[in-house]
Amino acid sequence: MTPQEEMDAFGRKIICALDTSDLEEAFKTVRLLKDHVRAFKIGHALTLNHGLAVIDRLREVGADRIFLDLKFHDIPNSVGLAVREAARHGAWMVTVHVAGGPAMLNAAAEEARAFGDENRPCIVGVSVLTSLDQHTLTDHLGVDRTVEEHMVYLSKLAVDCDLDGVVCSAHEIRPIRAAVGPRGLIVTPGIRLAGGDAHDQKRVGDARTALADGADYLVIGRALTGHPDPVAALRGLAAVPA
Repeated sequence: MTPQEEMDAFGRKIICALDTSDLEEAFKTVRLLKDHVRAFKIGHALTLNHGLAVIDRLREVGADRIFLDLKFHDIPNSVGLAVREAARHGAWMVTVHVAGGPAMLNAAAEEARAFGDENRPCIVGVSVLTSLDQHTLTDHLGVDRTVEEHMVYLSKLAVDCDLDGVVCSAHEIRPIRAAVGPRGLIVTPGIRLAGGDAHDQKRVGDARTALADGADYLVIGRALTGHPDPVAALRGLAAVPA
């Protein structure tokens, strides 16, 4: 495989996080990276400012796949309605909180399936945010399991409730992959350059190790968007020579 082929293969695993409320800034990032990454992730900052119509606006400048990361967590009916709206607007992937329980997870999966295999969004479950560590999980949230045990348990629940996959940090990829097998996608945020700033995230990792451990997609935000040359930063994350 040539360096360019290797870079292209790596890029197909990358979801760039557009962590901004500035639509023009988001447009600029999409134009720079649309030919180099698989998808773009948006969250509350863009959707609260511009509504779900922002998905169409981003698609117009080249973002073919949008990962809508709003982490739905509500009663089953409300989450089902939320997934329906996300699907209507063409979201490629959507997050829900696994802590919402089986009925909520089943409602999300069922609503997604109603749009058919070609048009439905992937539904992925969030269990323990990458900004949380063991101290917070145990001493503040009252969870007696270790982070890894809790994430494995909730990840199995998510897949058993027909979600398409889960979100986890680089630290939990191996045990979660061992627990769910090939049934579920693993989406991993918190990817950093070697020696890069972890910012507000506690559990971070590097791209190559995360993919080798079993991640399907990597979510990368500030390591790309905060870099003066995002394409060069992507190459550095991939460890592919120029």
